[in-house]
Amino acid sequence: MAARSIASLSLSFGLVSIPVKVFSATETAGGVGFNLLHNCGSRVKQQYLCIKENIPVERADMVKGYEFEKDRYVMFTPAELKALEEAPRSTIDIVSFIPLSAVDPIYYDKAYYLAPDKRGGKPYGLLLQAMRESGRCALARWAWKGKQYVVQVRAHEEGLILQQLLYAAEVRSMKELDIERAEINKPELQLALQLIDQISEDSYDPAEFEDEEKKRILAAIDDKIAGKQIVVTEGQEAAAGGQVIDLVDALRASLAPRKGAVAKVPPAASPLTAPAAAAKEAVKEAAKERKSAKRATPAAEPVEEAAAPVRSRARK
Repeated sequence: MAARSIASLSLSFGLVSIPVKVFSATETAGGVGFNLLHNCGSRVKQQYLCIKENIPVERADMVKGYEFEKDRYVMFTPAELKALEEAPRSTIDIVSFIPLSAVDPIYYDKAYYLAPDKRGGKPYGLLLQAMRESGRCALARWAWKGKQYVVQVRAHEEGLILQQLLYAAEVRSMKELDIERAEINKPELQLALQLIDQISEDSYDPAEFEDEEKKRILAAIDDKIAGKQIVVTEGQEAAAGGQVIDLVDALRASLAPRKGAVAKVPPAASPLTAPAAAAKEAVKEAAKERKSAKRATPAAEPVEEAAAPVRSRARK
């Protein structure tokens, strides 16, 4: 089935206007929905009640209002709300070109594809190639469905992507979290970098990942339809507090040899590893004492004589 465009617009910058079609880039194929039922198996109906009069309210009798004080509202008619909407425009107005890395992905909202419309192939292709070679993307304004958006237009392998961006007020600051600044020493950093290098990949393939939860739920639904009983298993509760671990030991344990190679881990001199290091040194000293005791014991001559017949049998 061919993709259907949701709008025909013009992408403009300077005196250049590119006719484009807008297509949804994503689809909601996410979670499995369940209906609310009475325990007799019938669906239930949702009702709105007036809190003051405690009576059901029909949708035709509803109006929208804004709460400006506790339990005090200013009401708007549908015509007044319509007047507040951003006037629709048929253009996406580019205001500047910035480095592609200048927009933090945390500001990304919904994505759309842009494709050239009639007589738009040449200027579309020119803008696409120019943005690829410059390493820049475009910032633009777009009025859509009564709202004004700041959008990013960026070059993809096969065309242009229109990415709605969140406003600054819509993204919370991480400063609110009061994150502790821990001191990291060089051996710990070396181990972490070695672990990152060991499990690094050069690209991301979304096809490698599947929605395992959705598959599990759909399988359970099929079992229920077939009359099978779903076995309820009790999950293990997570510990209330984080387990205190030795950071360097945990990093070392995570470093698994790749392709038969033994990972070379630099020695760490960290205060975190003091107990573990002391235990390792004690084991090493005990092993040295056992080896010294073996070397101090003179080897018995009959051992070599007994080994000779074995070698001669091997030659035969």
